[in-house]
Amino acid sequence: MKKLKHNNTSIVNINYHLIWCPKYRRKVLVNGVDDRLKVVLCEIAKEMDCEIESMEIMPDHCHIFIKATPIIPIHLIVKNLKGKSSKILREEFPTLKSRLPNLWTRSYYCETIGCISEETIKKYIENQKNA
Repeated sequence: MKKLKHNNTSIVNINYHLIWCPKYRRKVLVNGVDDRLKVVLCEIAKEMDCEIESMEIMPDHCHIFIKATPIIPIHLIVKNLKGKSSKILREEFPTLKSRLPNLWTRSYYCETIGCISEETIKKYIENQKNA
């Protein structure tokens, strides 16, 4: 069952697939850093009224499937997730400071995810006059 977000004027289902990497694609998300990162990202998402549906932390990149509201633009969601997690992890794991000037690269990948395919939506819109 879909978890829709509600407010007084709208019902939304906004989902993103996010991917980003440590600086220089270094394999530093290991030895407990990965587990702590999962906890930190969930806490940050909750503060922004977002919900991480699933997440996989690889040694050199993160995959996150996150539900959001339309109030917060995706670039701010990513900025908060990356910025706050970097600050916390670099304080808790000093080796990250010595190995990297910044924890994360400046770039990220984002794709919107829906439960209805693009083709289904196009067909639905095209068939409205025929209905």
